[in-house]
Amino acid sequence: MKITDGEKLIILMLSELYEKLEVRGEIDPDFIRSAVFSNNTWSIPWKYAGIPFDEQDTPEIVKEVLNILDMWSFIERSYDDLTDDEKAFVEAEATPFGKDPKFRGFDGNNEAEYMGTASFLVNELDRFSEFKQRYFNSHCPMVEAYNRMLSVYDPIIKKQHYQSLSAQSLVSILKELIHPENRGRA
Repeated sequence: MKITDGEKLIILMLSELYEKLEVRGEIDPDFIRSAVFSNNTWSIPWKYAGIPFDEQDTPEIVKEVLNILDMWSFIERSYDDLTDDEKAFVEAEATPFGKDPKFRGFDGNNEAEYMGTASFLVNELDRFSEFKQRYFNSHCPMVEAYNRMLSVYDPIIKKQHYQSLSAQSLVSILKELIHPENRGRA
């Protein structure tokens, strides 16, 4: 949703009035303020799908974060479904990332827009509820590694028709967390 600076100010003022007058309607003024202040106005049509907004493209960073969260959701669920022996296999073969793999977030200093988008999707739009209450700051750059993982994950998940990932598939995906220059040392 493209909103001019003047429209942002009007929206924020209306949200404050809405709240001050204790209007109980379908529009959540806290959500609207959060979307405007965090520059996630793309989310307003997502939250209020019943309003006939103009068709718009999802921002590329949102698409990328959605793909990453979807991948990690599959990874975590698939890992939880493994037997103890399969978990031991993943841990050994995908060292040091194979033990109870979890989504680590994005670097708060260098990937703040990714981190903010992920947090907004989870905490404001209630998507990927399994990541609620998580700290989204990995304290190190992760986007490049996640994109390497996606390049392995996408063909695997499509080939198996979005079914749970096998232990070997998890190993193949998790190994992509290791930078290619460091793979001989791991």
